[in-house]
Amino acid sequence: MKSLEELAKIKASRREALKIREGIPSATEKAHVMMCGGAGCISSNCKDVVEAMQASLAKNGIADQVQVILTGCMGPCDMGPVAIVYPDATFYRRLKPKDADAIVEEHIMKGNLVPRLLYRAPGAKEPTPKVTDMDLFAKQKKIVLRNNFYIDPTNIEDYIANDGYVALGKALTAMTPAEVVEEVKKAGIRGRGGAGFSTGMKWSFCAASKGTPKYVVCNGDEGDPGAFMDRSVLEGDPHSIIEGMAICGRAIGAEQGYVYVRAEYPLAIDRLSYAIDKAREYGLLGKNIFDTGFNFEIEIRIGAGAFVCGEETALLTSIEGKRGEPKPRPPFPANEGVWAKPTVLNNVETWANIAEIILKGADWYSSIGTAGSKGTKVFALAGRINNTGIVEVPMGTTLREIVYEIGGGIPRKKAFKAVQTGGPSGGCIPAEQLDTPIDFESLTALGAMMGSGGMIVMDEDTCMVDIAKFFMDFIVDESCGKCSPCRIGTKRMLEILERITTGKGKEGDIELLLELGNTIKSTALCGLGQTAPNPILSTIKYFRDEYESHIKENKCAAKVCEFVE
Repeated sequence: MKSLEELAKIKASRREALKIREGIPSATEKAHVMMCGGAGCISSNCKDVVEAMQASLAKNGIADQVQVILTGCMGPCDMGPVAIVYPDATFYRRLKPKDADAIVEEHIMKGNLVPRLLYRAPGAKEPTPKVTDMDLFAKQKKIVLRNNFYIDPTNIEDYIANDGYVALGKALTAMTPAEVVEEVKKAGIRGRGGAGFSTGMKWSFCAASKGTPKYVVCNGDEGDPGAFMDRSVLEGDPHSIIEGMAICGRAIGAEQGYVYVRAEYPLAIDRLSYAIDKAREYGLLGKNIFDTGFNFEIEIRIGAGAFVCGEETALLTSIEGKRGEPKPRPPFPANEGVWAKPTVLNNVETWANIAEIILKGADWYSSIGTAGSKGTKVFALAGRINNTGIVEVPMGTTLREIVYEIGGGIPRKKAFKAVQTGGPSGGCIPAEQLDTPIDFESLTALGAMMGSGGMIVMDEDTCMVDIAKFFMDFIVDESCGKCSPCRIGTKRMLEILERITTGKGKEGDIELLLELGNTIKSTALCGLGQTAPNPILSTIKYFRDEYESHIKENKCAAKVCEFVE
């Protein structure tokens, strides 16, 4: 059992090792090489690079002076494998095992950079060596991803050294449950899973519910095409999820938590499982945590990949071992959730914020973002953009800043056409709205939504009718079929789009799509069904001329659709 005093000792001893990653020279260690160990870089054989670097260090007799550490996802997925060499914070990308000797012998031993491996911004004449100087990172603010390229996710003491589990200690020893709920409510954090409901309000409803026992659930069922934010957090900083859930358990009076993760995320499951075991070993899960009498346990539930299980009531039903289908609300999960007991369900990104809110206070957190959307938001940038990957920005950052300053703009100097936010149920936002601030209200006003954070960029070569068909095809395939508006209505919309994109569109098809879409929005059972028409409704709103061109002229300006004579 680790007491608060033991936790403080671990933090103090490990802080020395972490200082070098903050650019502070160490008397005992010459360098730390932080190698991205997210799923993307692992698929690019980053482990081979790690082995080659360790072999090179040994060959040069300095293996005991330099640590090579596999971290979580660093963000720039298209540049992988990537690494940062500390204490000078030099960023290297697209590494191969053969590059290990150059980094060890030139950079680490002689202090010379390896120019061919450095990052060069699109259009820039000179490389940008330091990660702190790269536009890709300079515009970001890390709260959720604060540890992702700073710690070894498999080393609990790395997490503790960076204030890990201090917030849990504070919640258990210096705050009442009601004070914890009030702090989260005061911070203004809204759920990052898509709906944007007040997290503090959700906790307060569950805390006030009379049923027992109560449960805490993490939604890690990230099924949106092009989205991989939650996966990156689970892989890179699993203890932040554990700590956030334990704090909630204290706040609402729950002793059991469940993390629901899709089976397609094996690395996330492995690292989270290991982290849970370590937290239990250190007395940070289990019985009588910090000698306070508080008990809390977490178990993992693995989903089979059904998109509908991202919806909260379907997810809770799946945890019970039943077919994942949505239920009518009310009752809401805060009163009747898993096994019909009061349940708080938040997504991965929401949980990763909680410890920082308790540790640094609601005033600190609410000072970031906009009046109605506090804190930061993690996005998965994908599609026609130079810098694909994970980014975290303050709420209120504009789409233009994300696409052009962080994302590096559009490849081959193509024109920006639209960005699709919010997953397959989100909306497409056109170029004239690039200066829109990213917050819940602004995106909803445009006919899009924040969603969980997928952001797919499209250029001038994209056909917006074809894009709408792509997302509707996904929605039809993933519909659970429980309610007829979603089961039948989305299928009819897809059939109309298939006609239009093969030259068989008819006068009145656009009006029929609008009628069907608005009917589904108002009658579908769950949030997924209610937002399913968004891709079509938003593309008709902003790109109606493309629909008309397909129908009236049998013409696809982007030359994507192949018309049947």
